[in-house]
Amino acid sequence: MLEFLQYEFIRNAIFAALLASVACGVVGVYVVVNRIVFLSDGISHAAFGGIGLGYFLGLNPIYSAIAFSIAVAVGVGTSSKKLGAREDTVIGVIWALGMAVGIAFIKLTPGYVPDLFSYLFGNILTVPRSDLVVMLVLDIILLLMVVLLFKELLAISFDREFAQTLRIPVNLIYNILLTLVALTVVILIRVVGVILVMALLTIPAAVSEIFAKRLLHLMLGATVLSLLFTLLGIWLSYLTNLPSGATIVLLASAIFFLTLLYSRHTKLLS
Repeated sequence: MLEFLQYEFIRNAIFAALLASVACGVVGVYVVVNRIVFLSDGISHAAFGGIGLGYFLGLNPIYSAIAFSIAVAVGVGTSSKKLGAREDTVIGVIWALGMAVGIAFIKLTPGYVPDLFSYLFGNILTVPRSDLVVMLVLDIILLLMVVLLFKELLAISFDREFAQTLRIPVNLIYNILLTLVALTVVILIRVVGVILVMALLTIPAAVSEIFAKRLLHLMLGATVLSLLFTLLGIWLSYLTNLPSGATIVLLASAIFFLTLLYSRHTKLLS
């Protein structure tokens, strides 16, 4: 194990796993409870448009992905109401549009575009220190927003009509929640990539929901599970020379289905 930790890229990967796990544990629970998994996946795919725009403008793709993802999240949250369109339809269109915009900008970028595969499928073993700083800042913002708006987010997550009677600005809080999802997506892009973000965002929270019912317990359980999945995934990826993002998701998915079988078996016995 000490030999495993002597490499700087491994230490960076472990730190990235910790930062990603905090975001997954907190925001992923809201995604599962509010049943906006498909919306979260749409935001993650649309974020690829921001990555392509960043390459085209010569910017760090992470910075452009942050702006693009937030714009998409707020756009989806408001357009379905103002334009009278169904939310799932808007999500599907933006999902495809974001990917198409990203591909177009990458194609228009002169010269060779490096490391595109890692943005699509993730490679936590190549996360640079500069991206770790960005992930840390985003984590701090996420935690501050959740602490400040915990009661409001709790209210809209379980009973929006009751939240309106309490004069909580439901639409505003919902858009803030989508913004938090967008920031989490950006954190996870370097870990598991645009294509696999939904898995790491939802599986730890879904497994935690089987064993815990209170929101804080759900968040703690999802954070621990996410950290477990990513660290074991890094180790297995290192041993087998498989892509880290895919390894993490395969491991998380296997544990998810095993947990479902265990839960079903327990219910049958009781």
